[in-house]
Amino acid sequence: MSGPLTFLVASPHLRGGIFEHAVILLLEHDTKGAMGLIVNAPMTQSVTDLLPDTPDQPDAAWLGGPVDPTLGWCLYPQPVGLDGEMRLTPDLNVSSSLDVLRAVMASGQRFMLVLGYAGWGAGQLTEEAREGSWVWVEQDTPALLWDVPAGERWQAALDRLGVTPDTIMPGGAQA
Repeated sequence: MSGPLTFLVASPHLRGGIFEHAVILLLEHDTKGAMGLIVNAPMTQSVTDLLPDTPDQPDAAWLGGPVDPTLGWCLYPQPVGLDGEMRLTPDLNVSSSLDVLRAVMASGQRFMLVLGYAGWGAGQLTEEAREGSWVWVEQDTPALLWDVPAGERWQAALDRLGVTPDTIMPGGAQA
């Protein structure tokens, strides 16, 4: 994958449930559907709580979405040279491999362990965006992940577009 990162930012009108104020890193979007990881929902469990055999990792794990919360994803800056890595940008990689996660932890670089994902069927995300549920934010760097605290990412993503939540109208764009 190359080009900018795409973040889906929940419309302020998307209320209740897991997607309220969600920021989702979009990993795939094509004619078959879409999938991404919520990147602003830290869990109460630490990485070590979830993987007791790992070295002390007190950072929180993250809830990536409602689909398959037993599947873990690792987001991290520098590749570790193992199978199963996917480079999203020069400064962001993703993998669902436990071996990659362990190598990333051993390397000492920052990372996010994200459990589960958000998924959409064919045409579903496009329709939800048309209805105004999602605002699309493209960024050349993963600074939103690494430099902005989780609780501020939703607003920071909207700020990057130069919009405030009260200027986003329900119902999406209509032609």
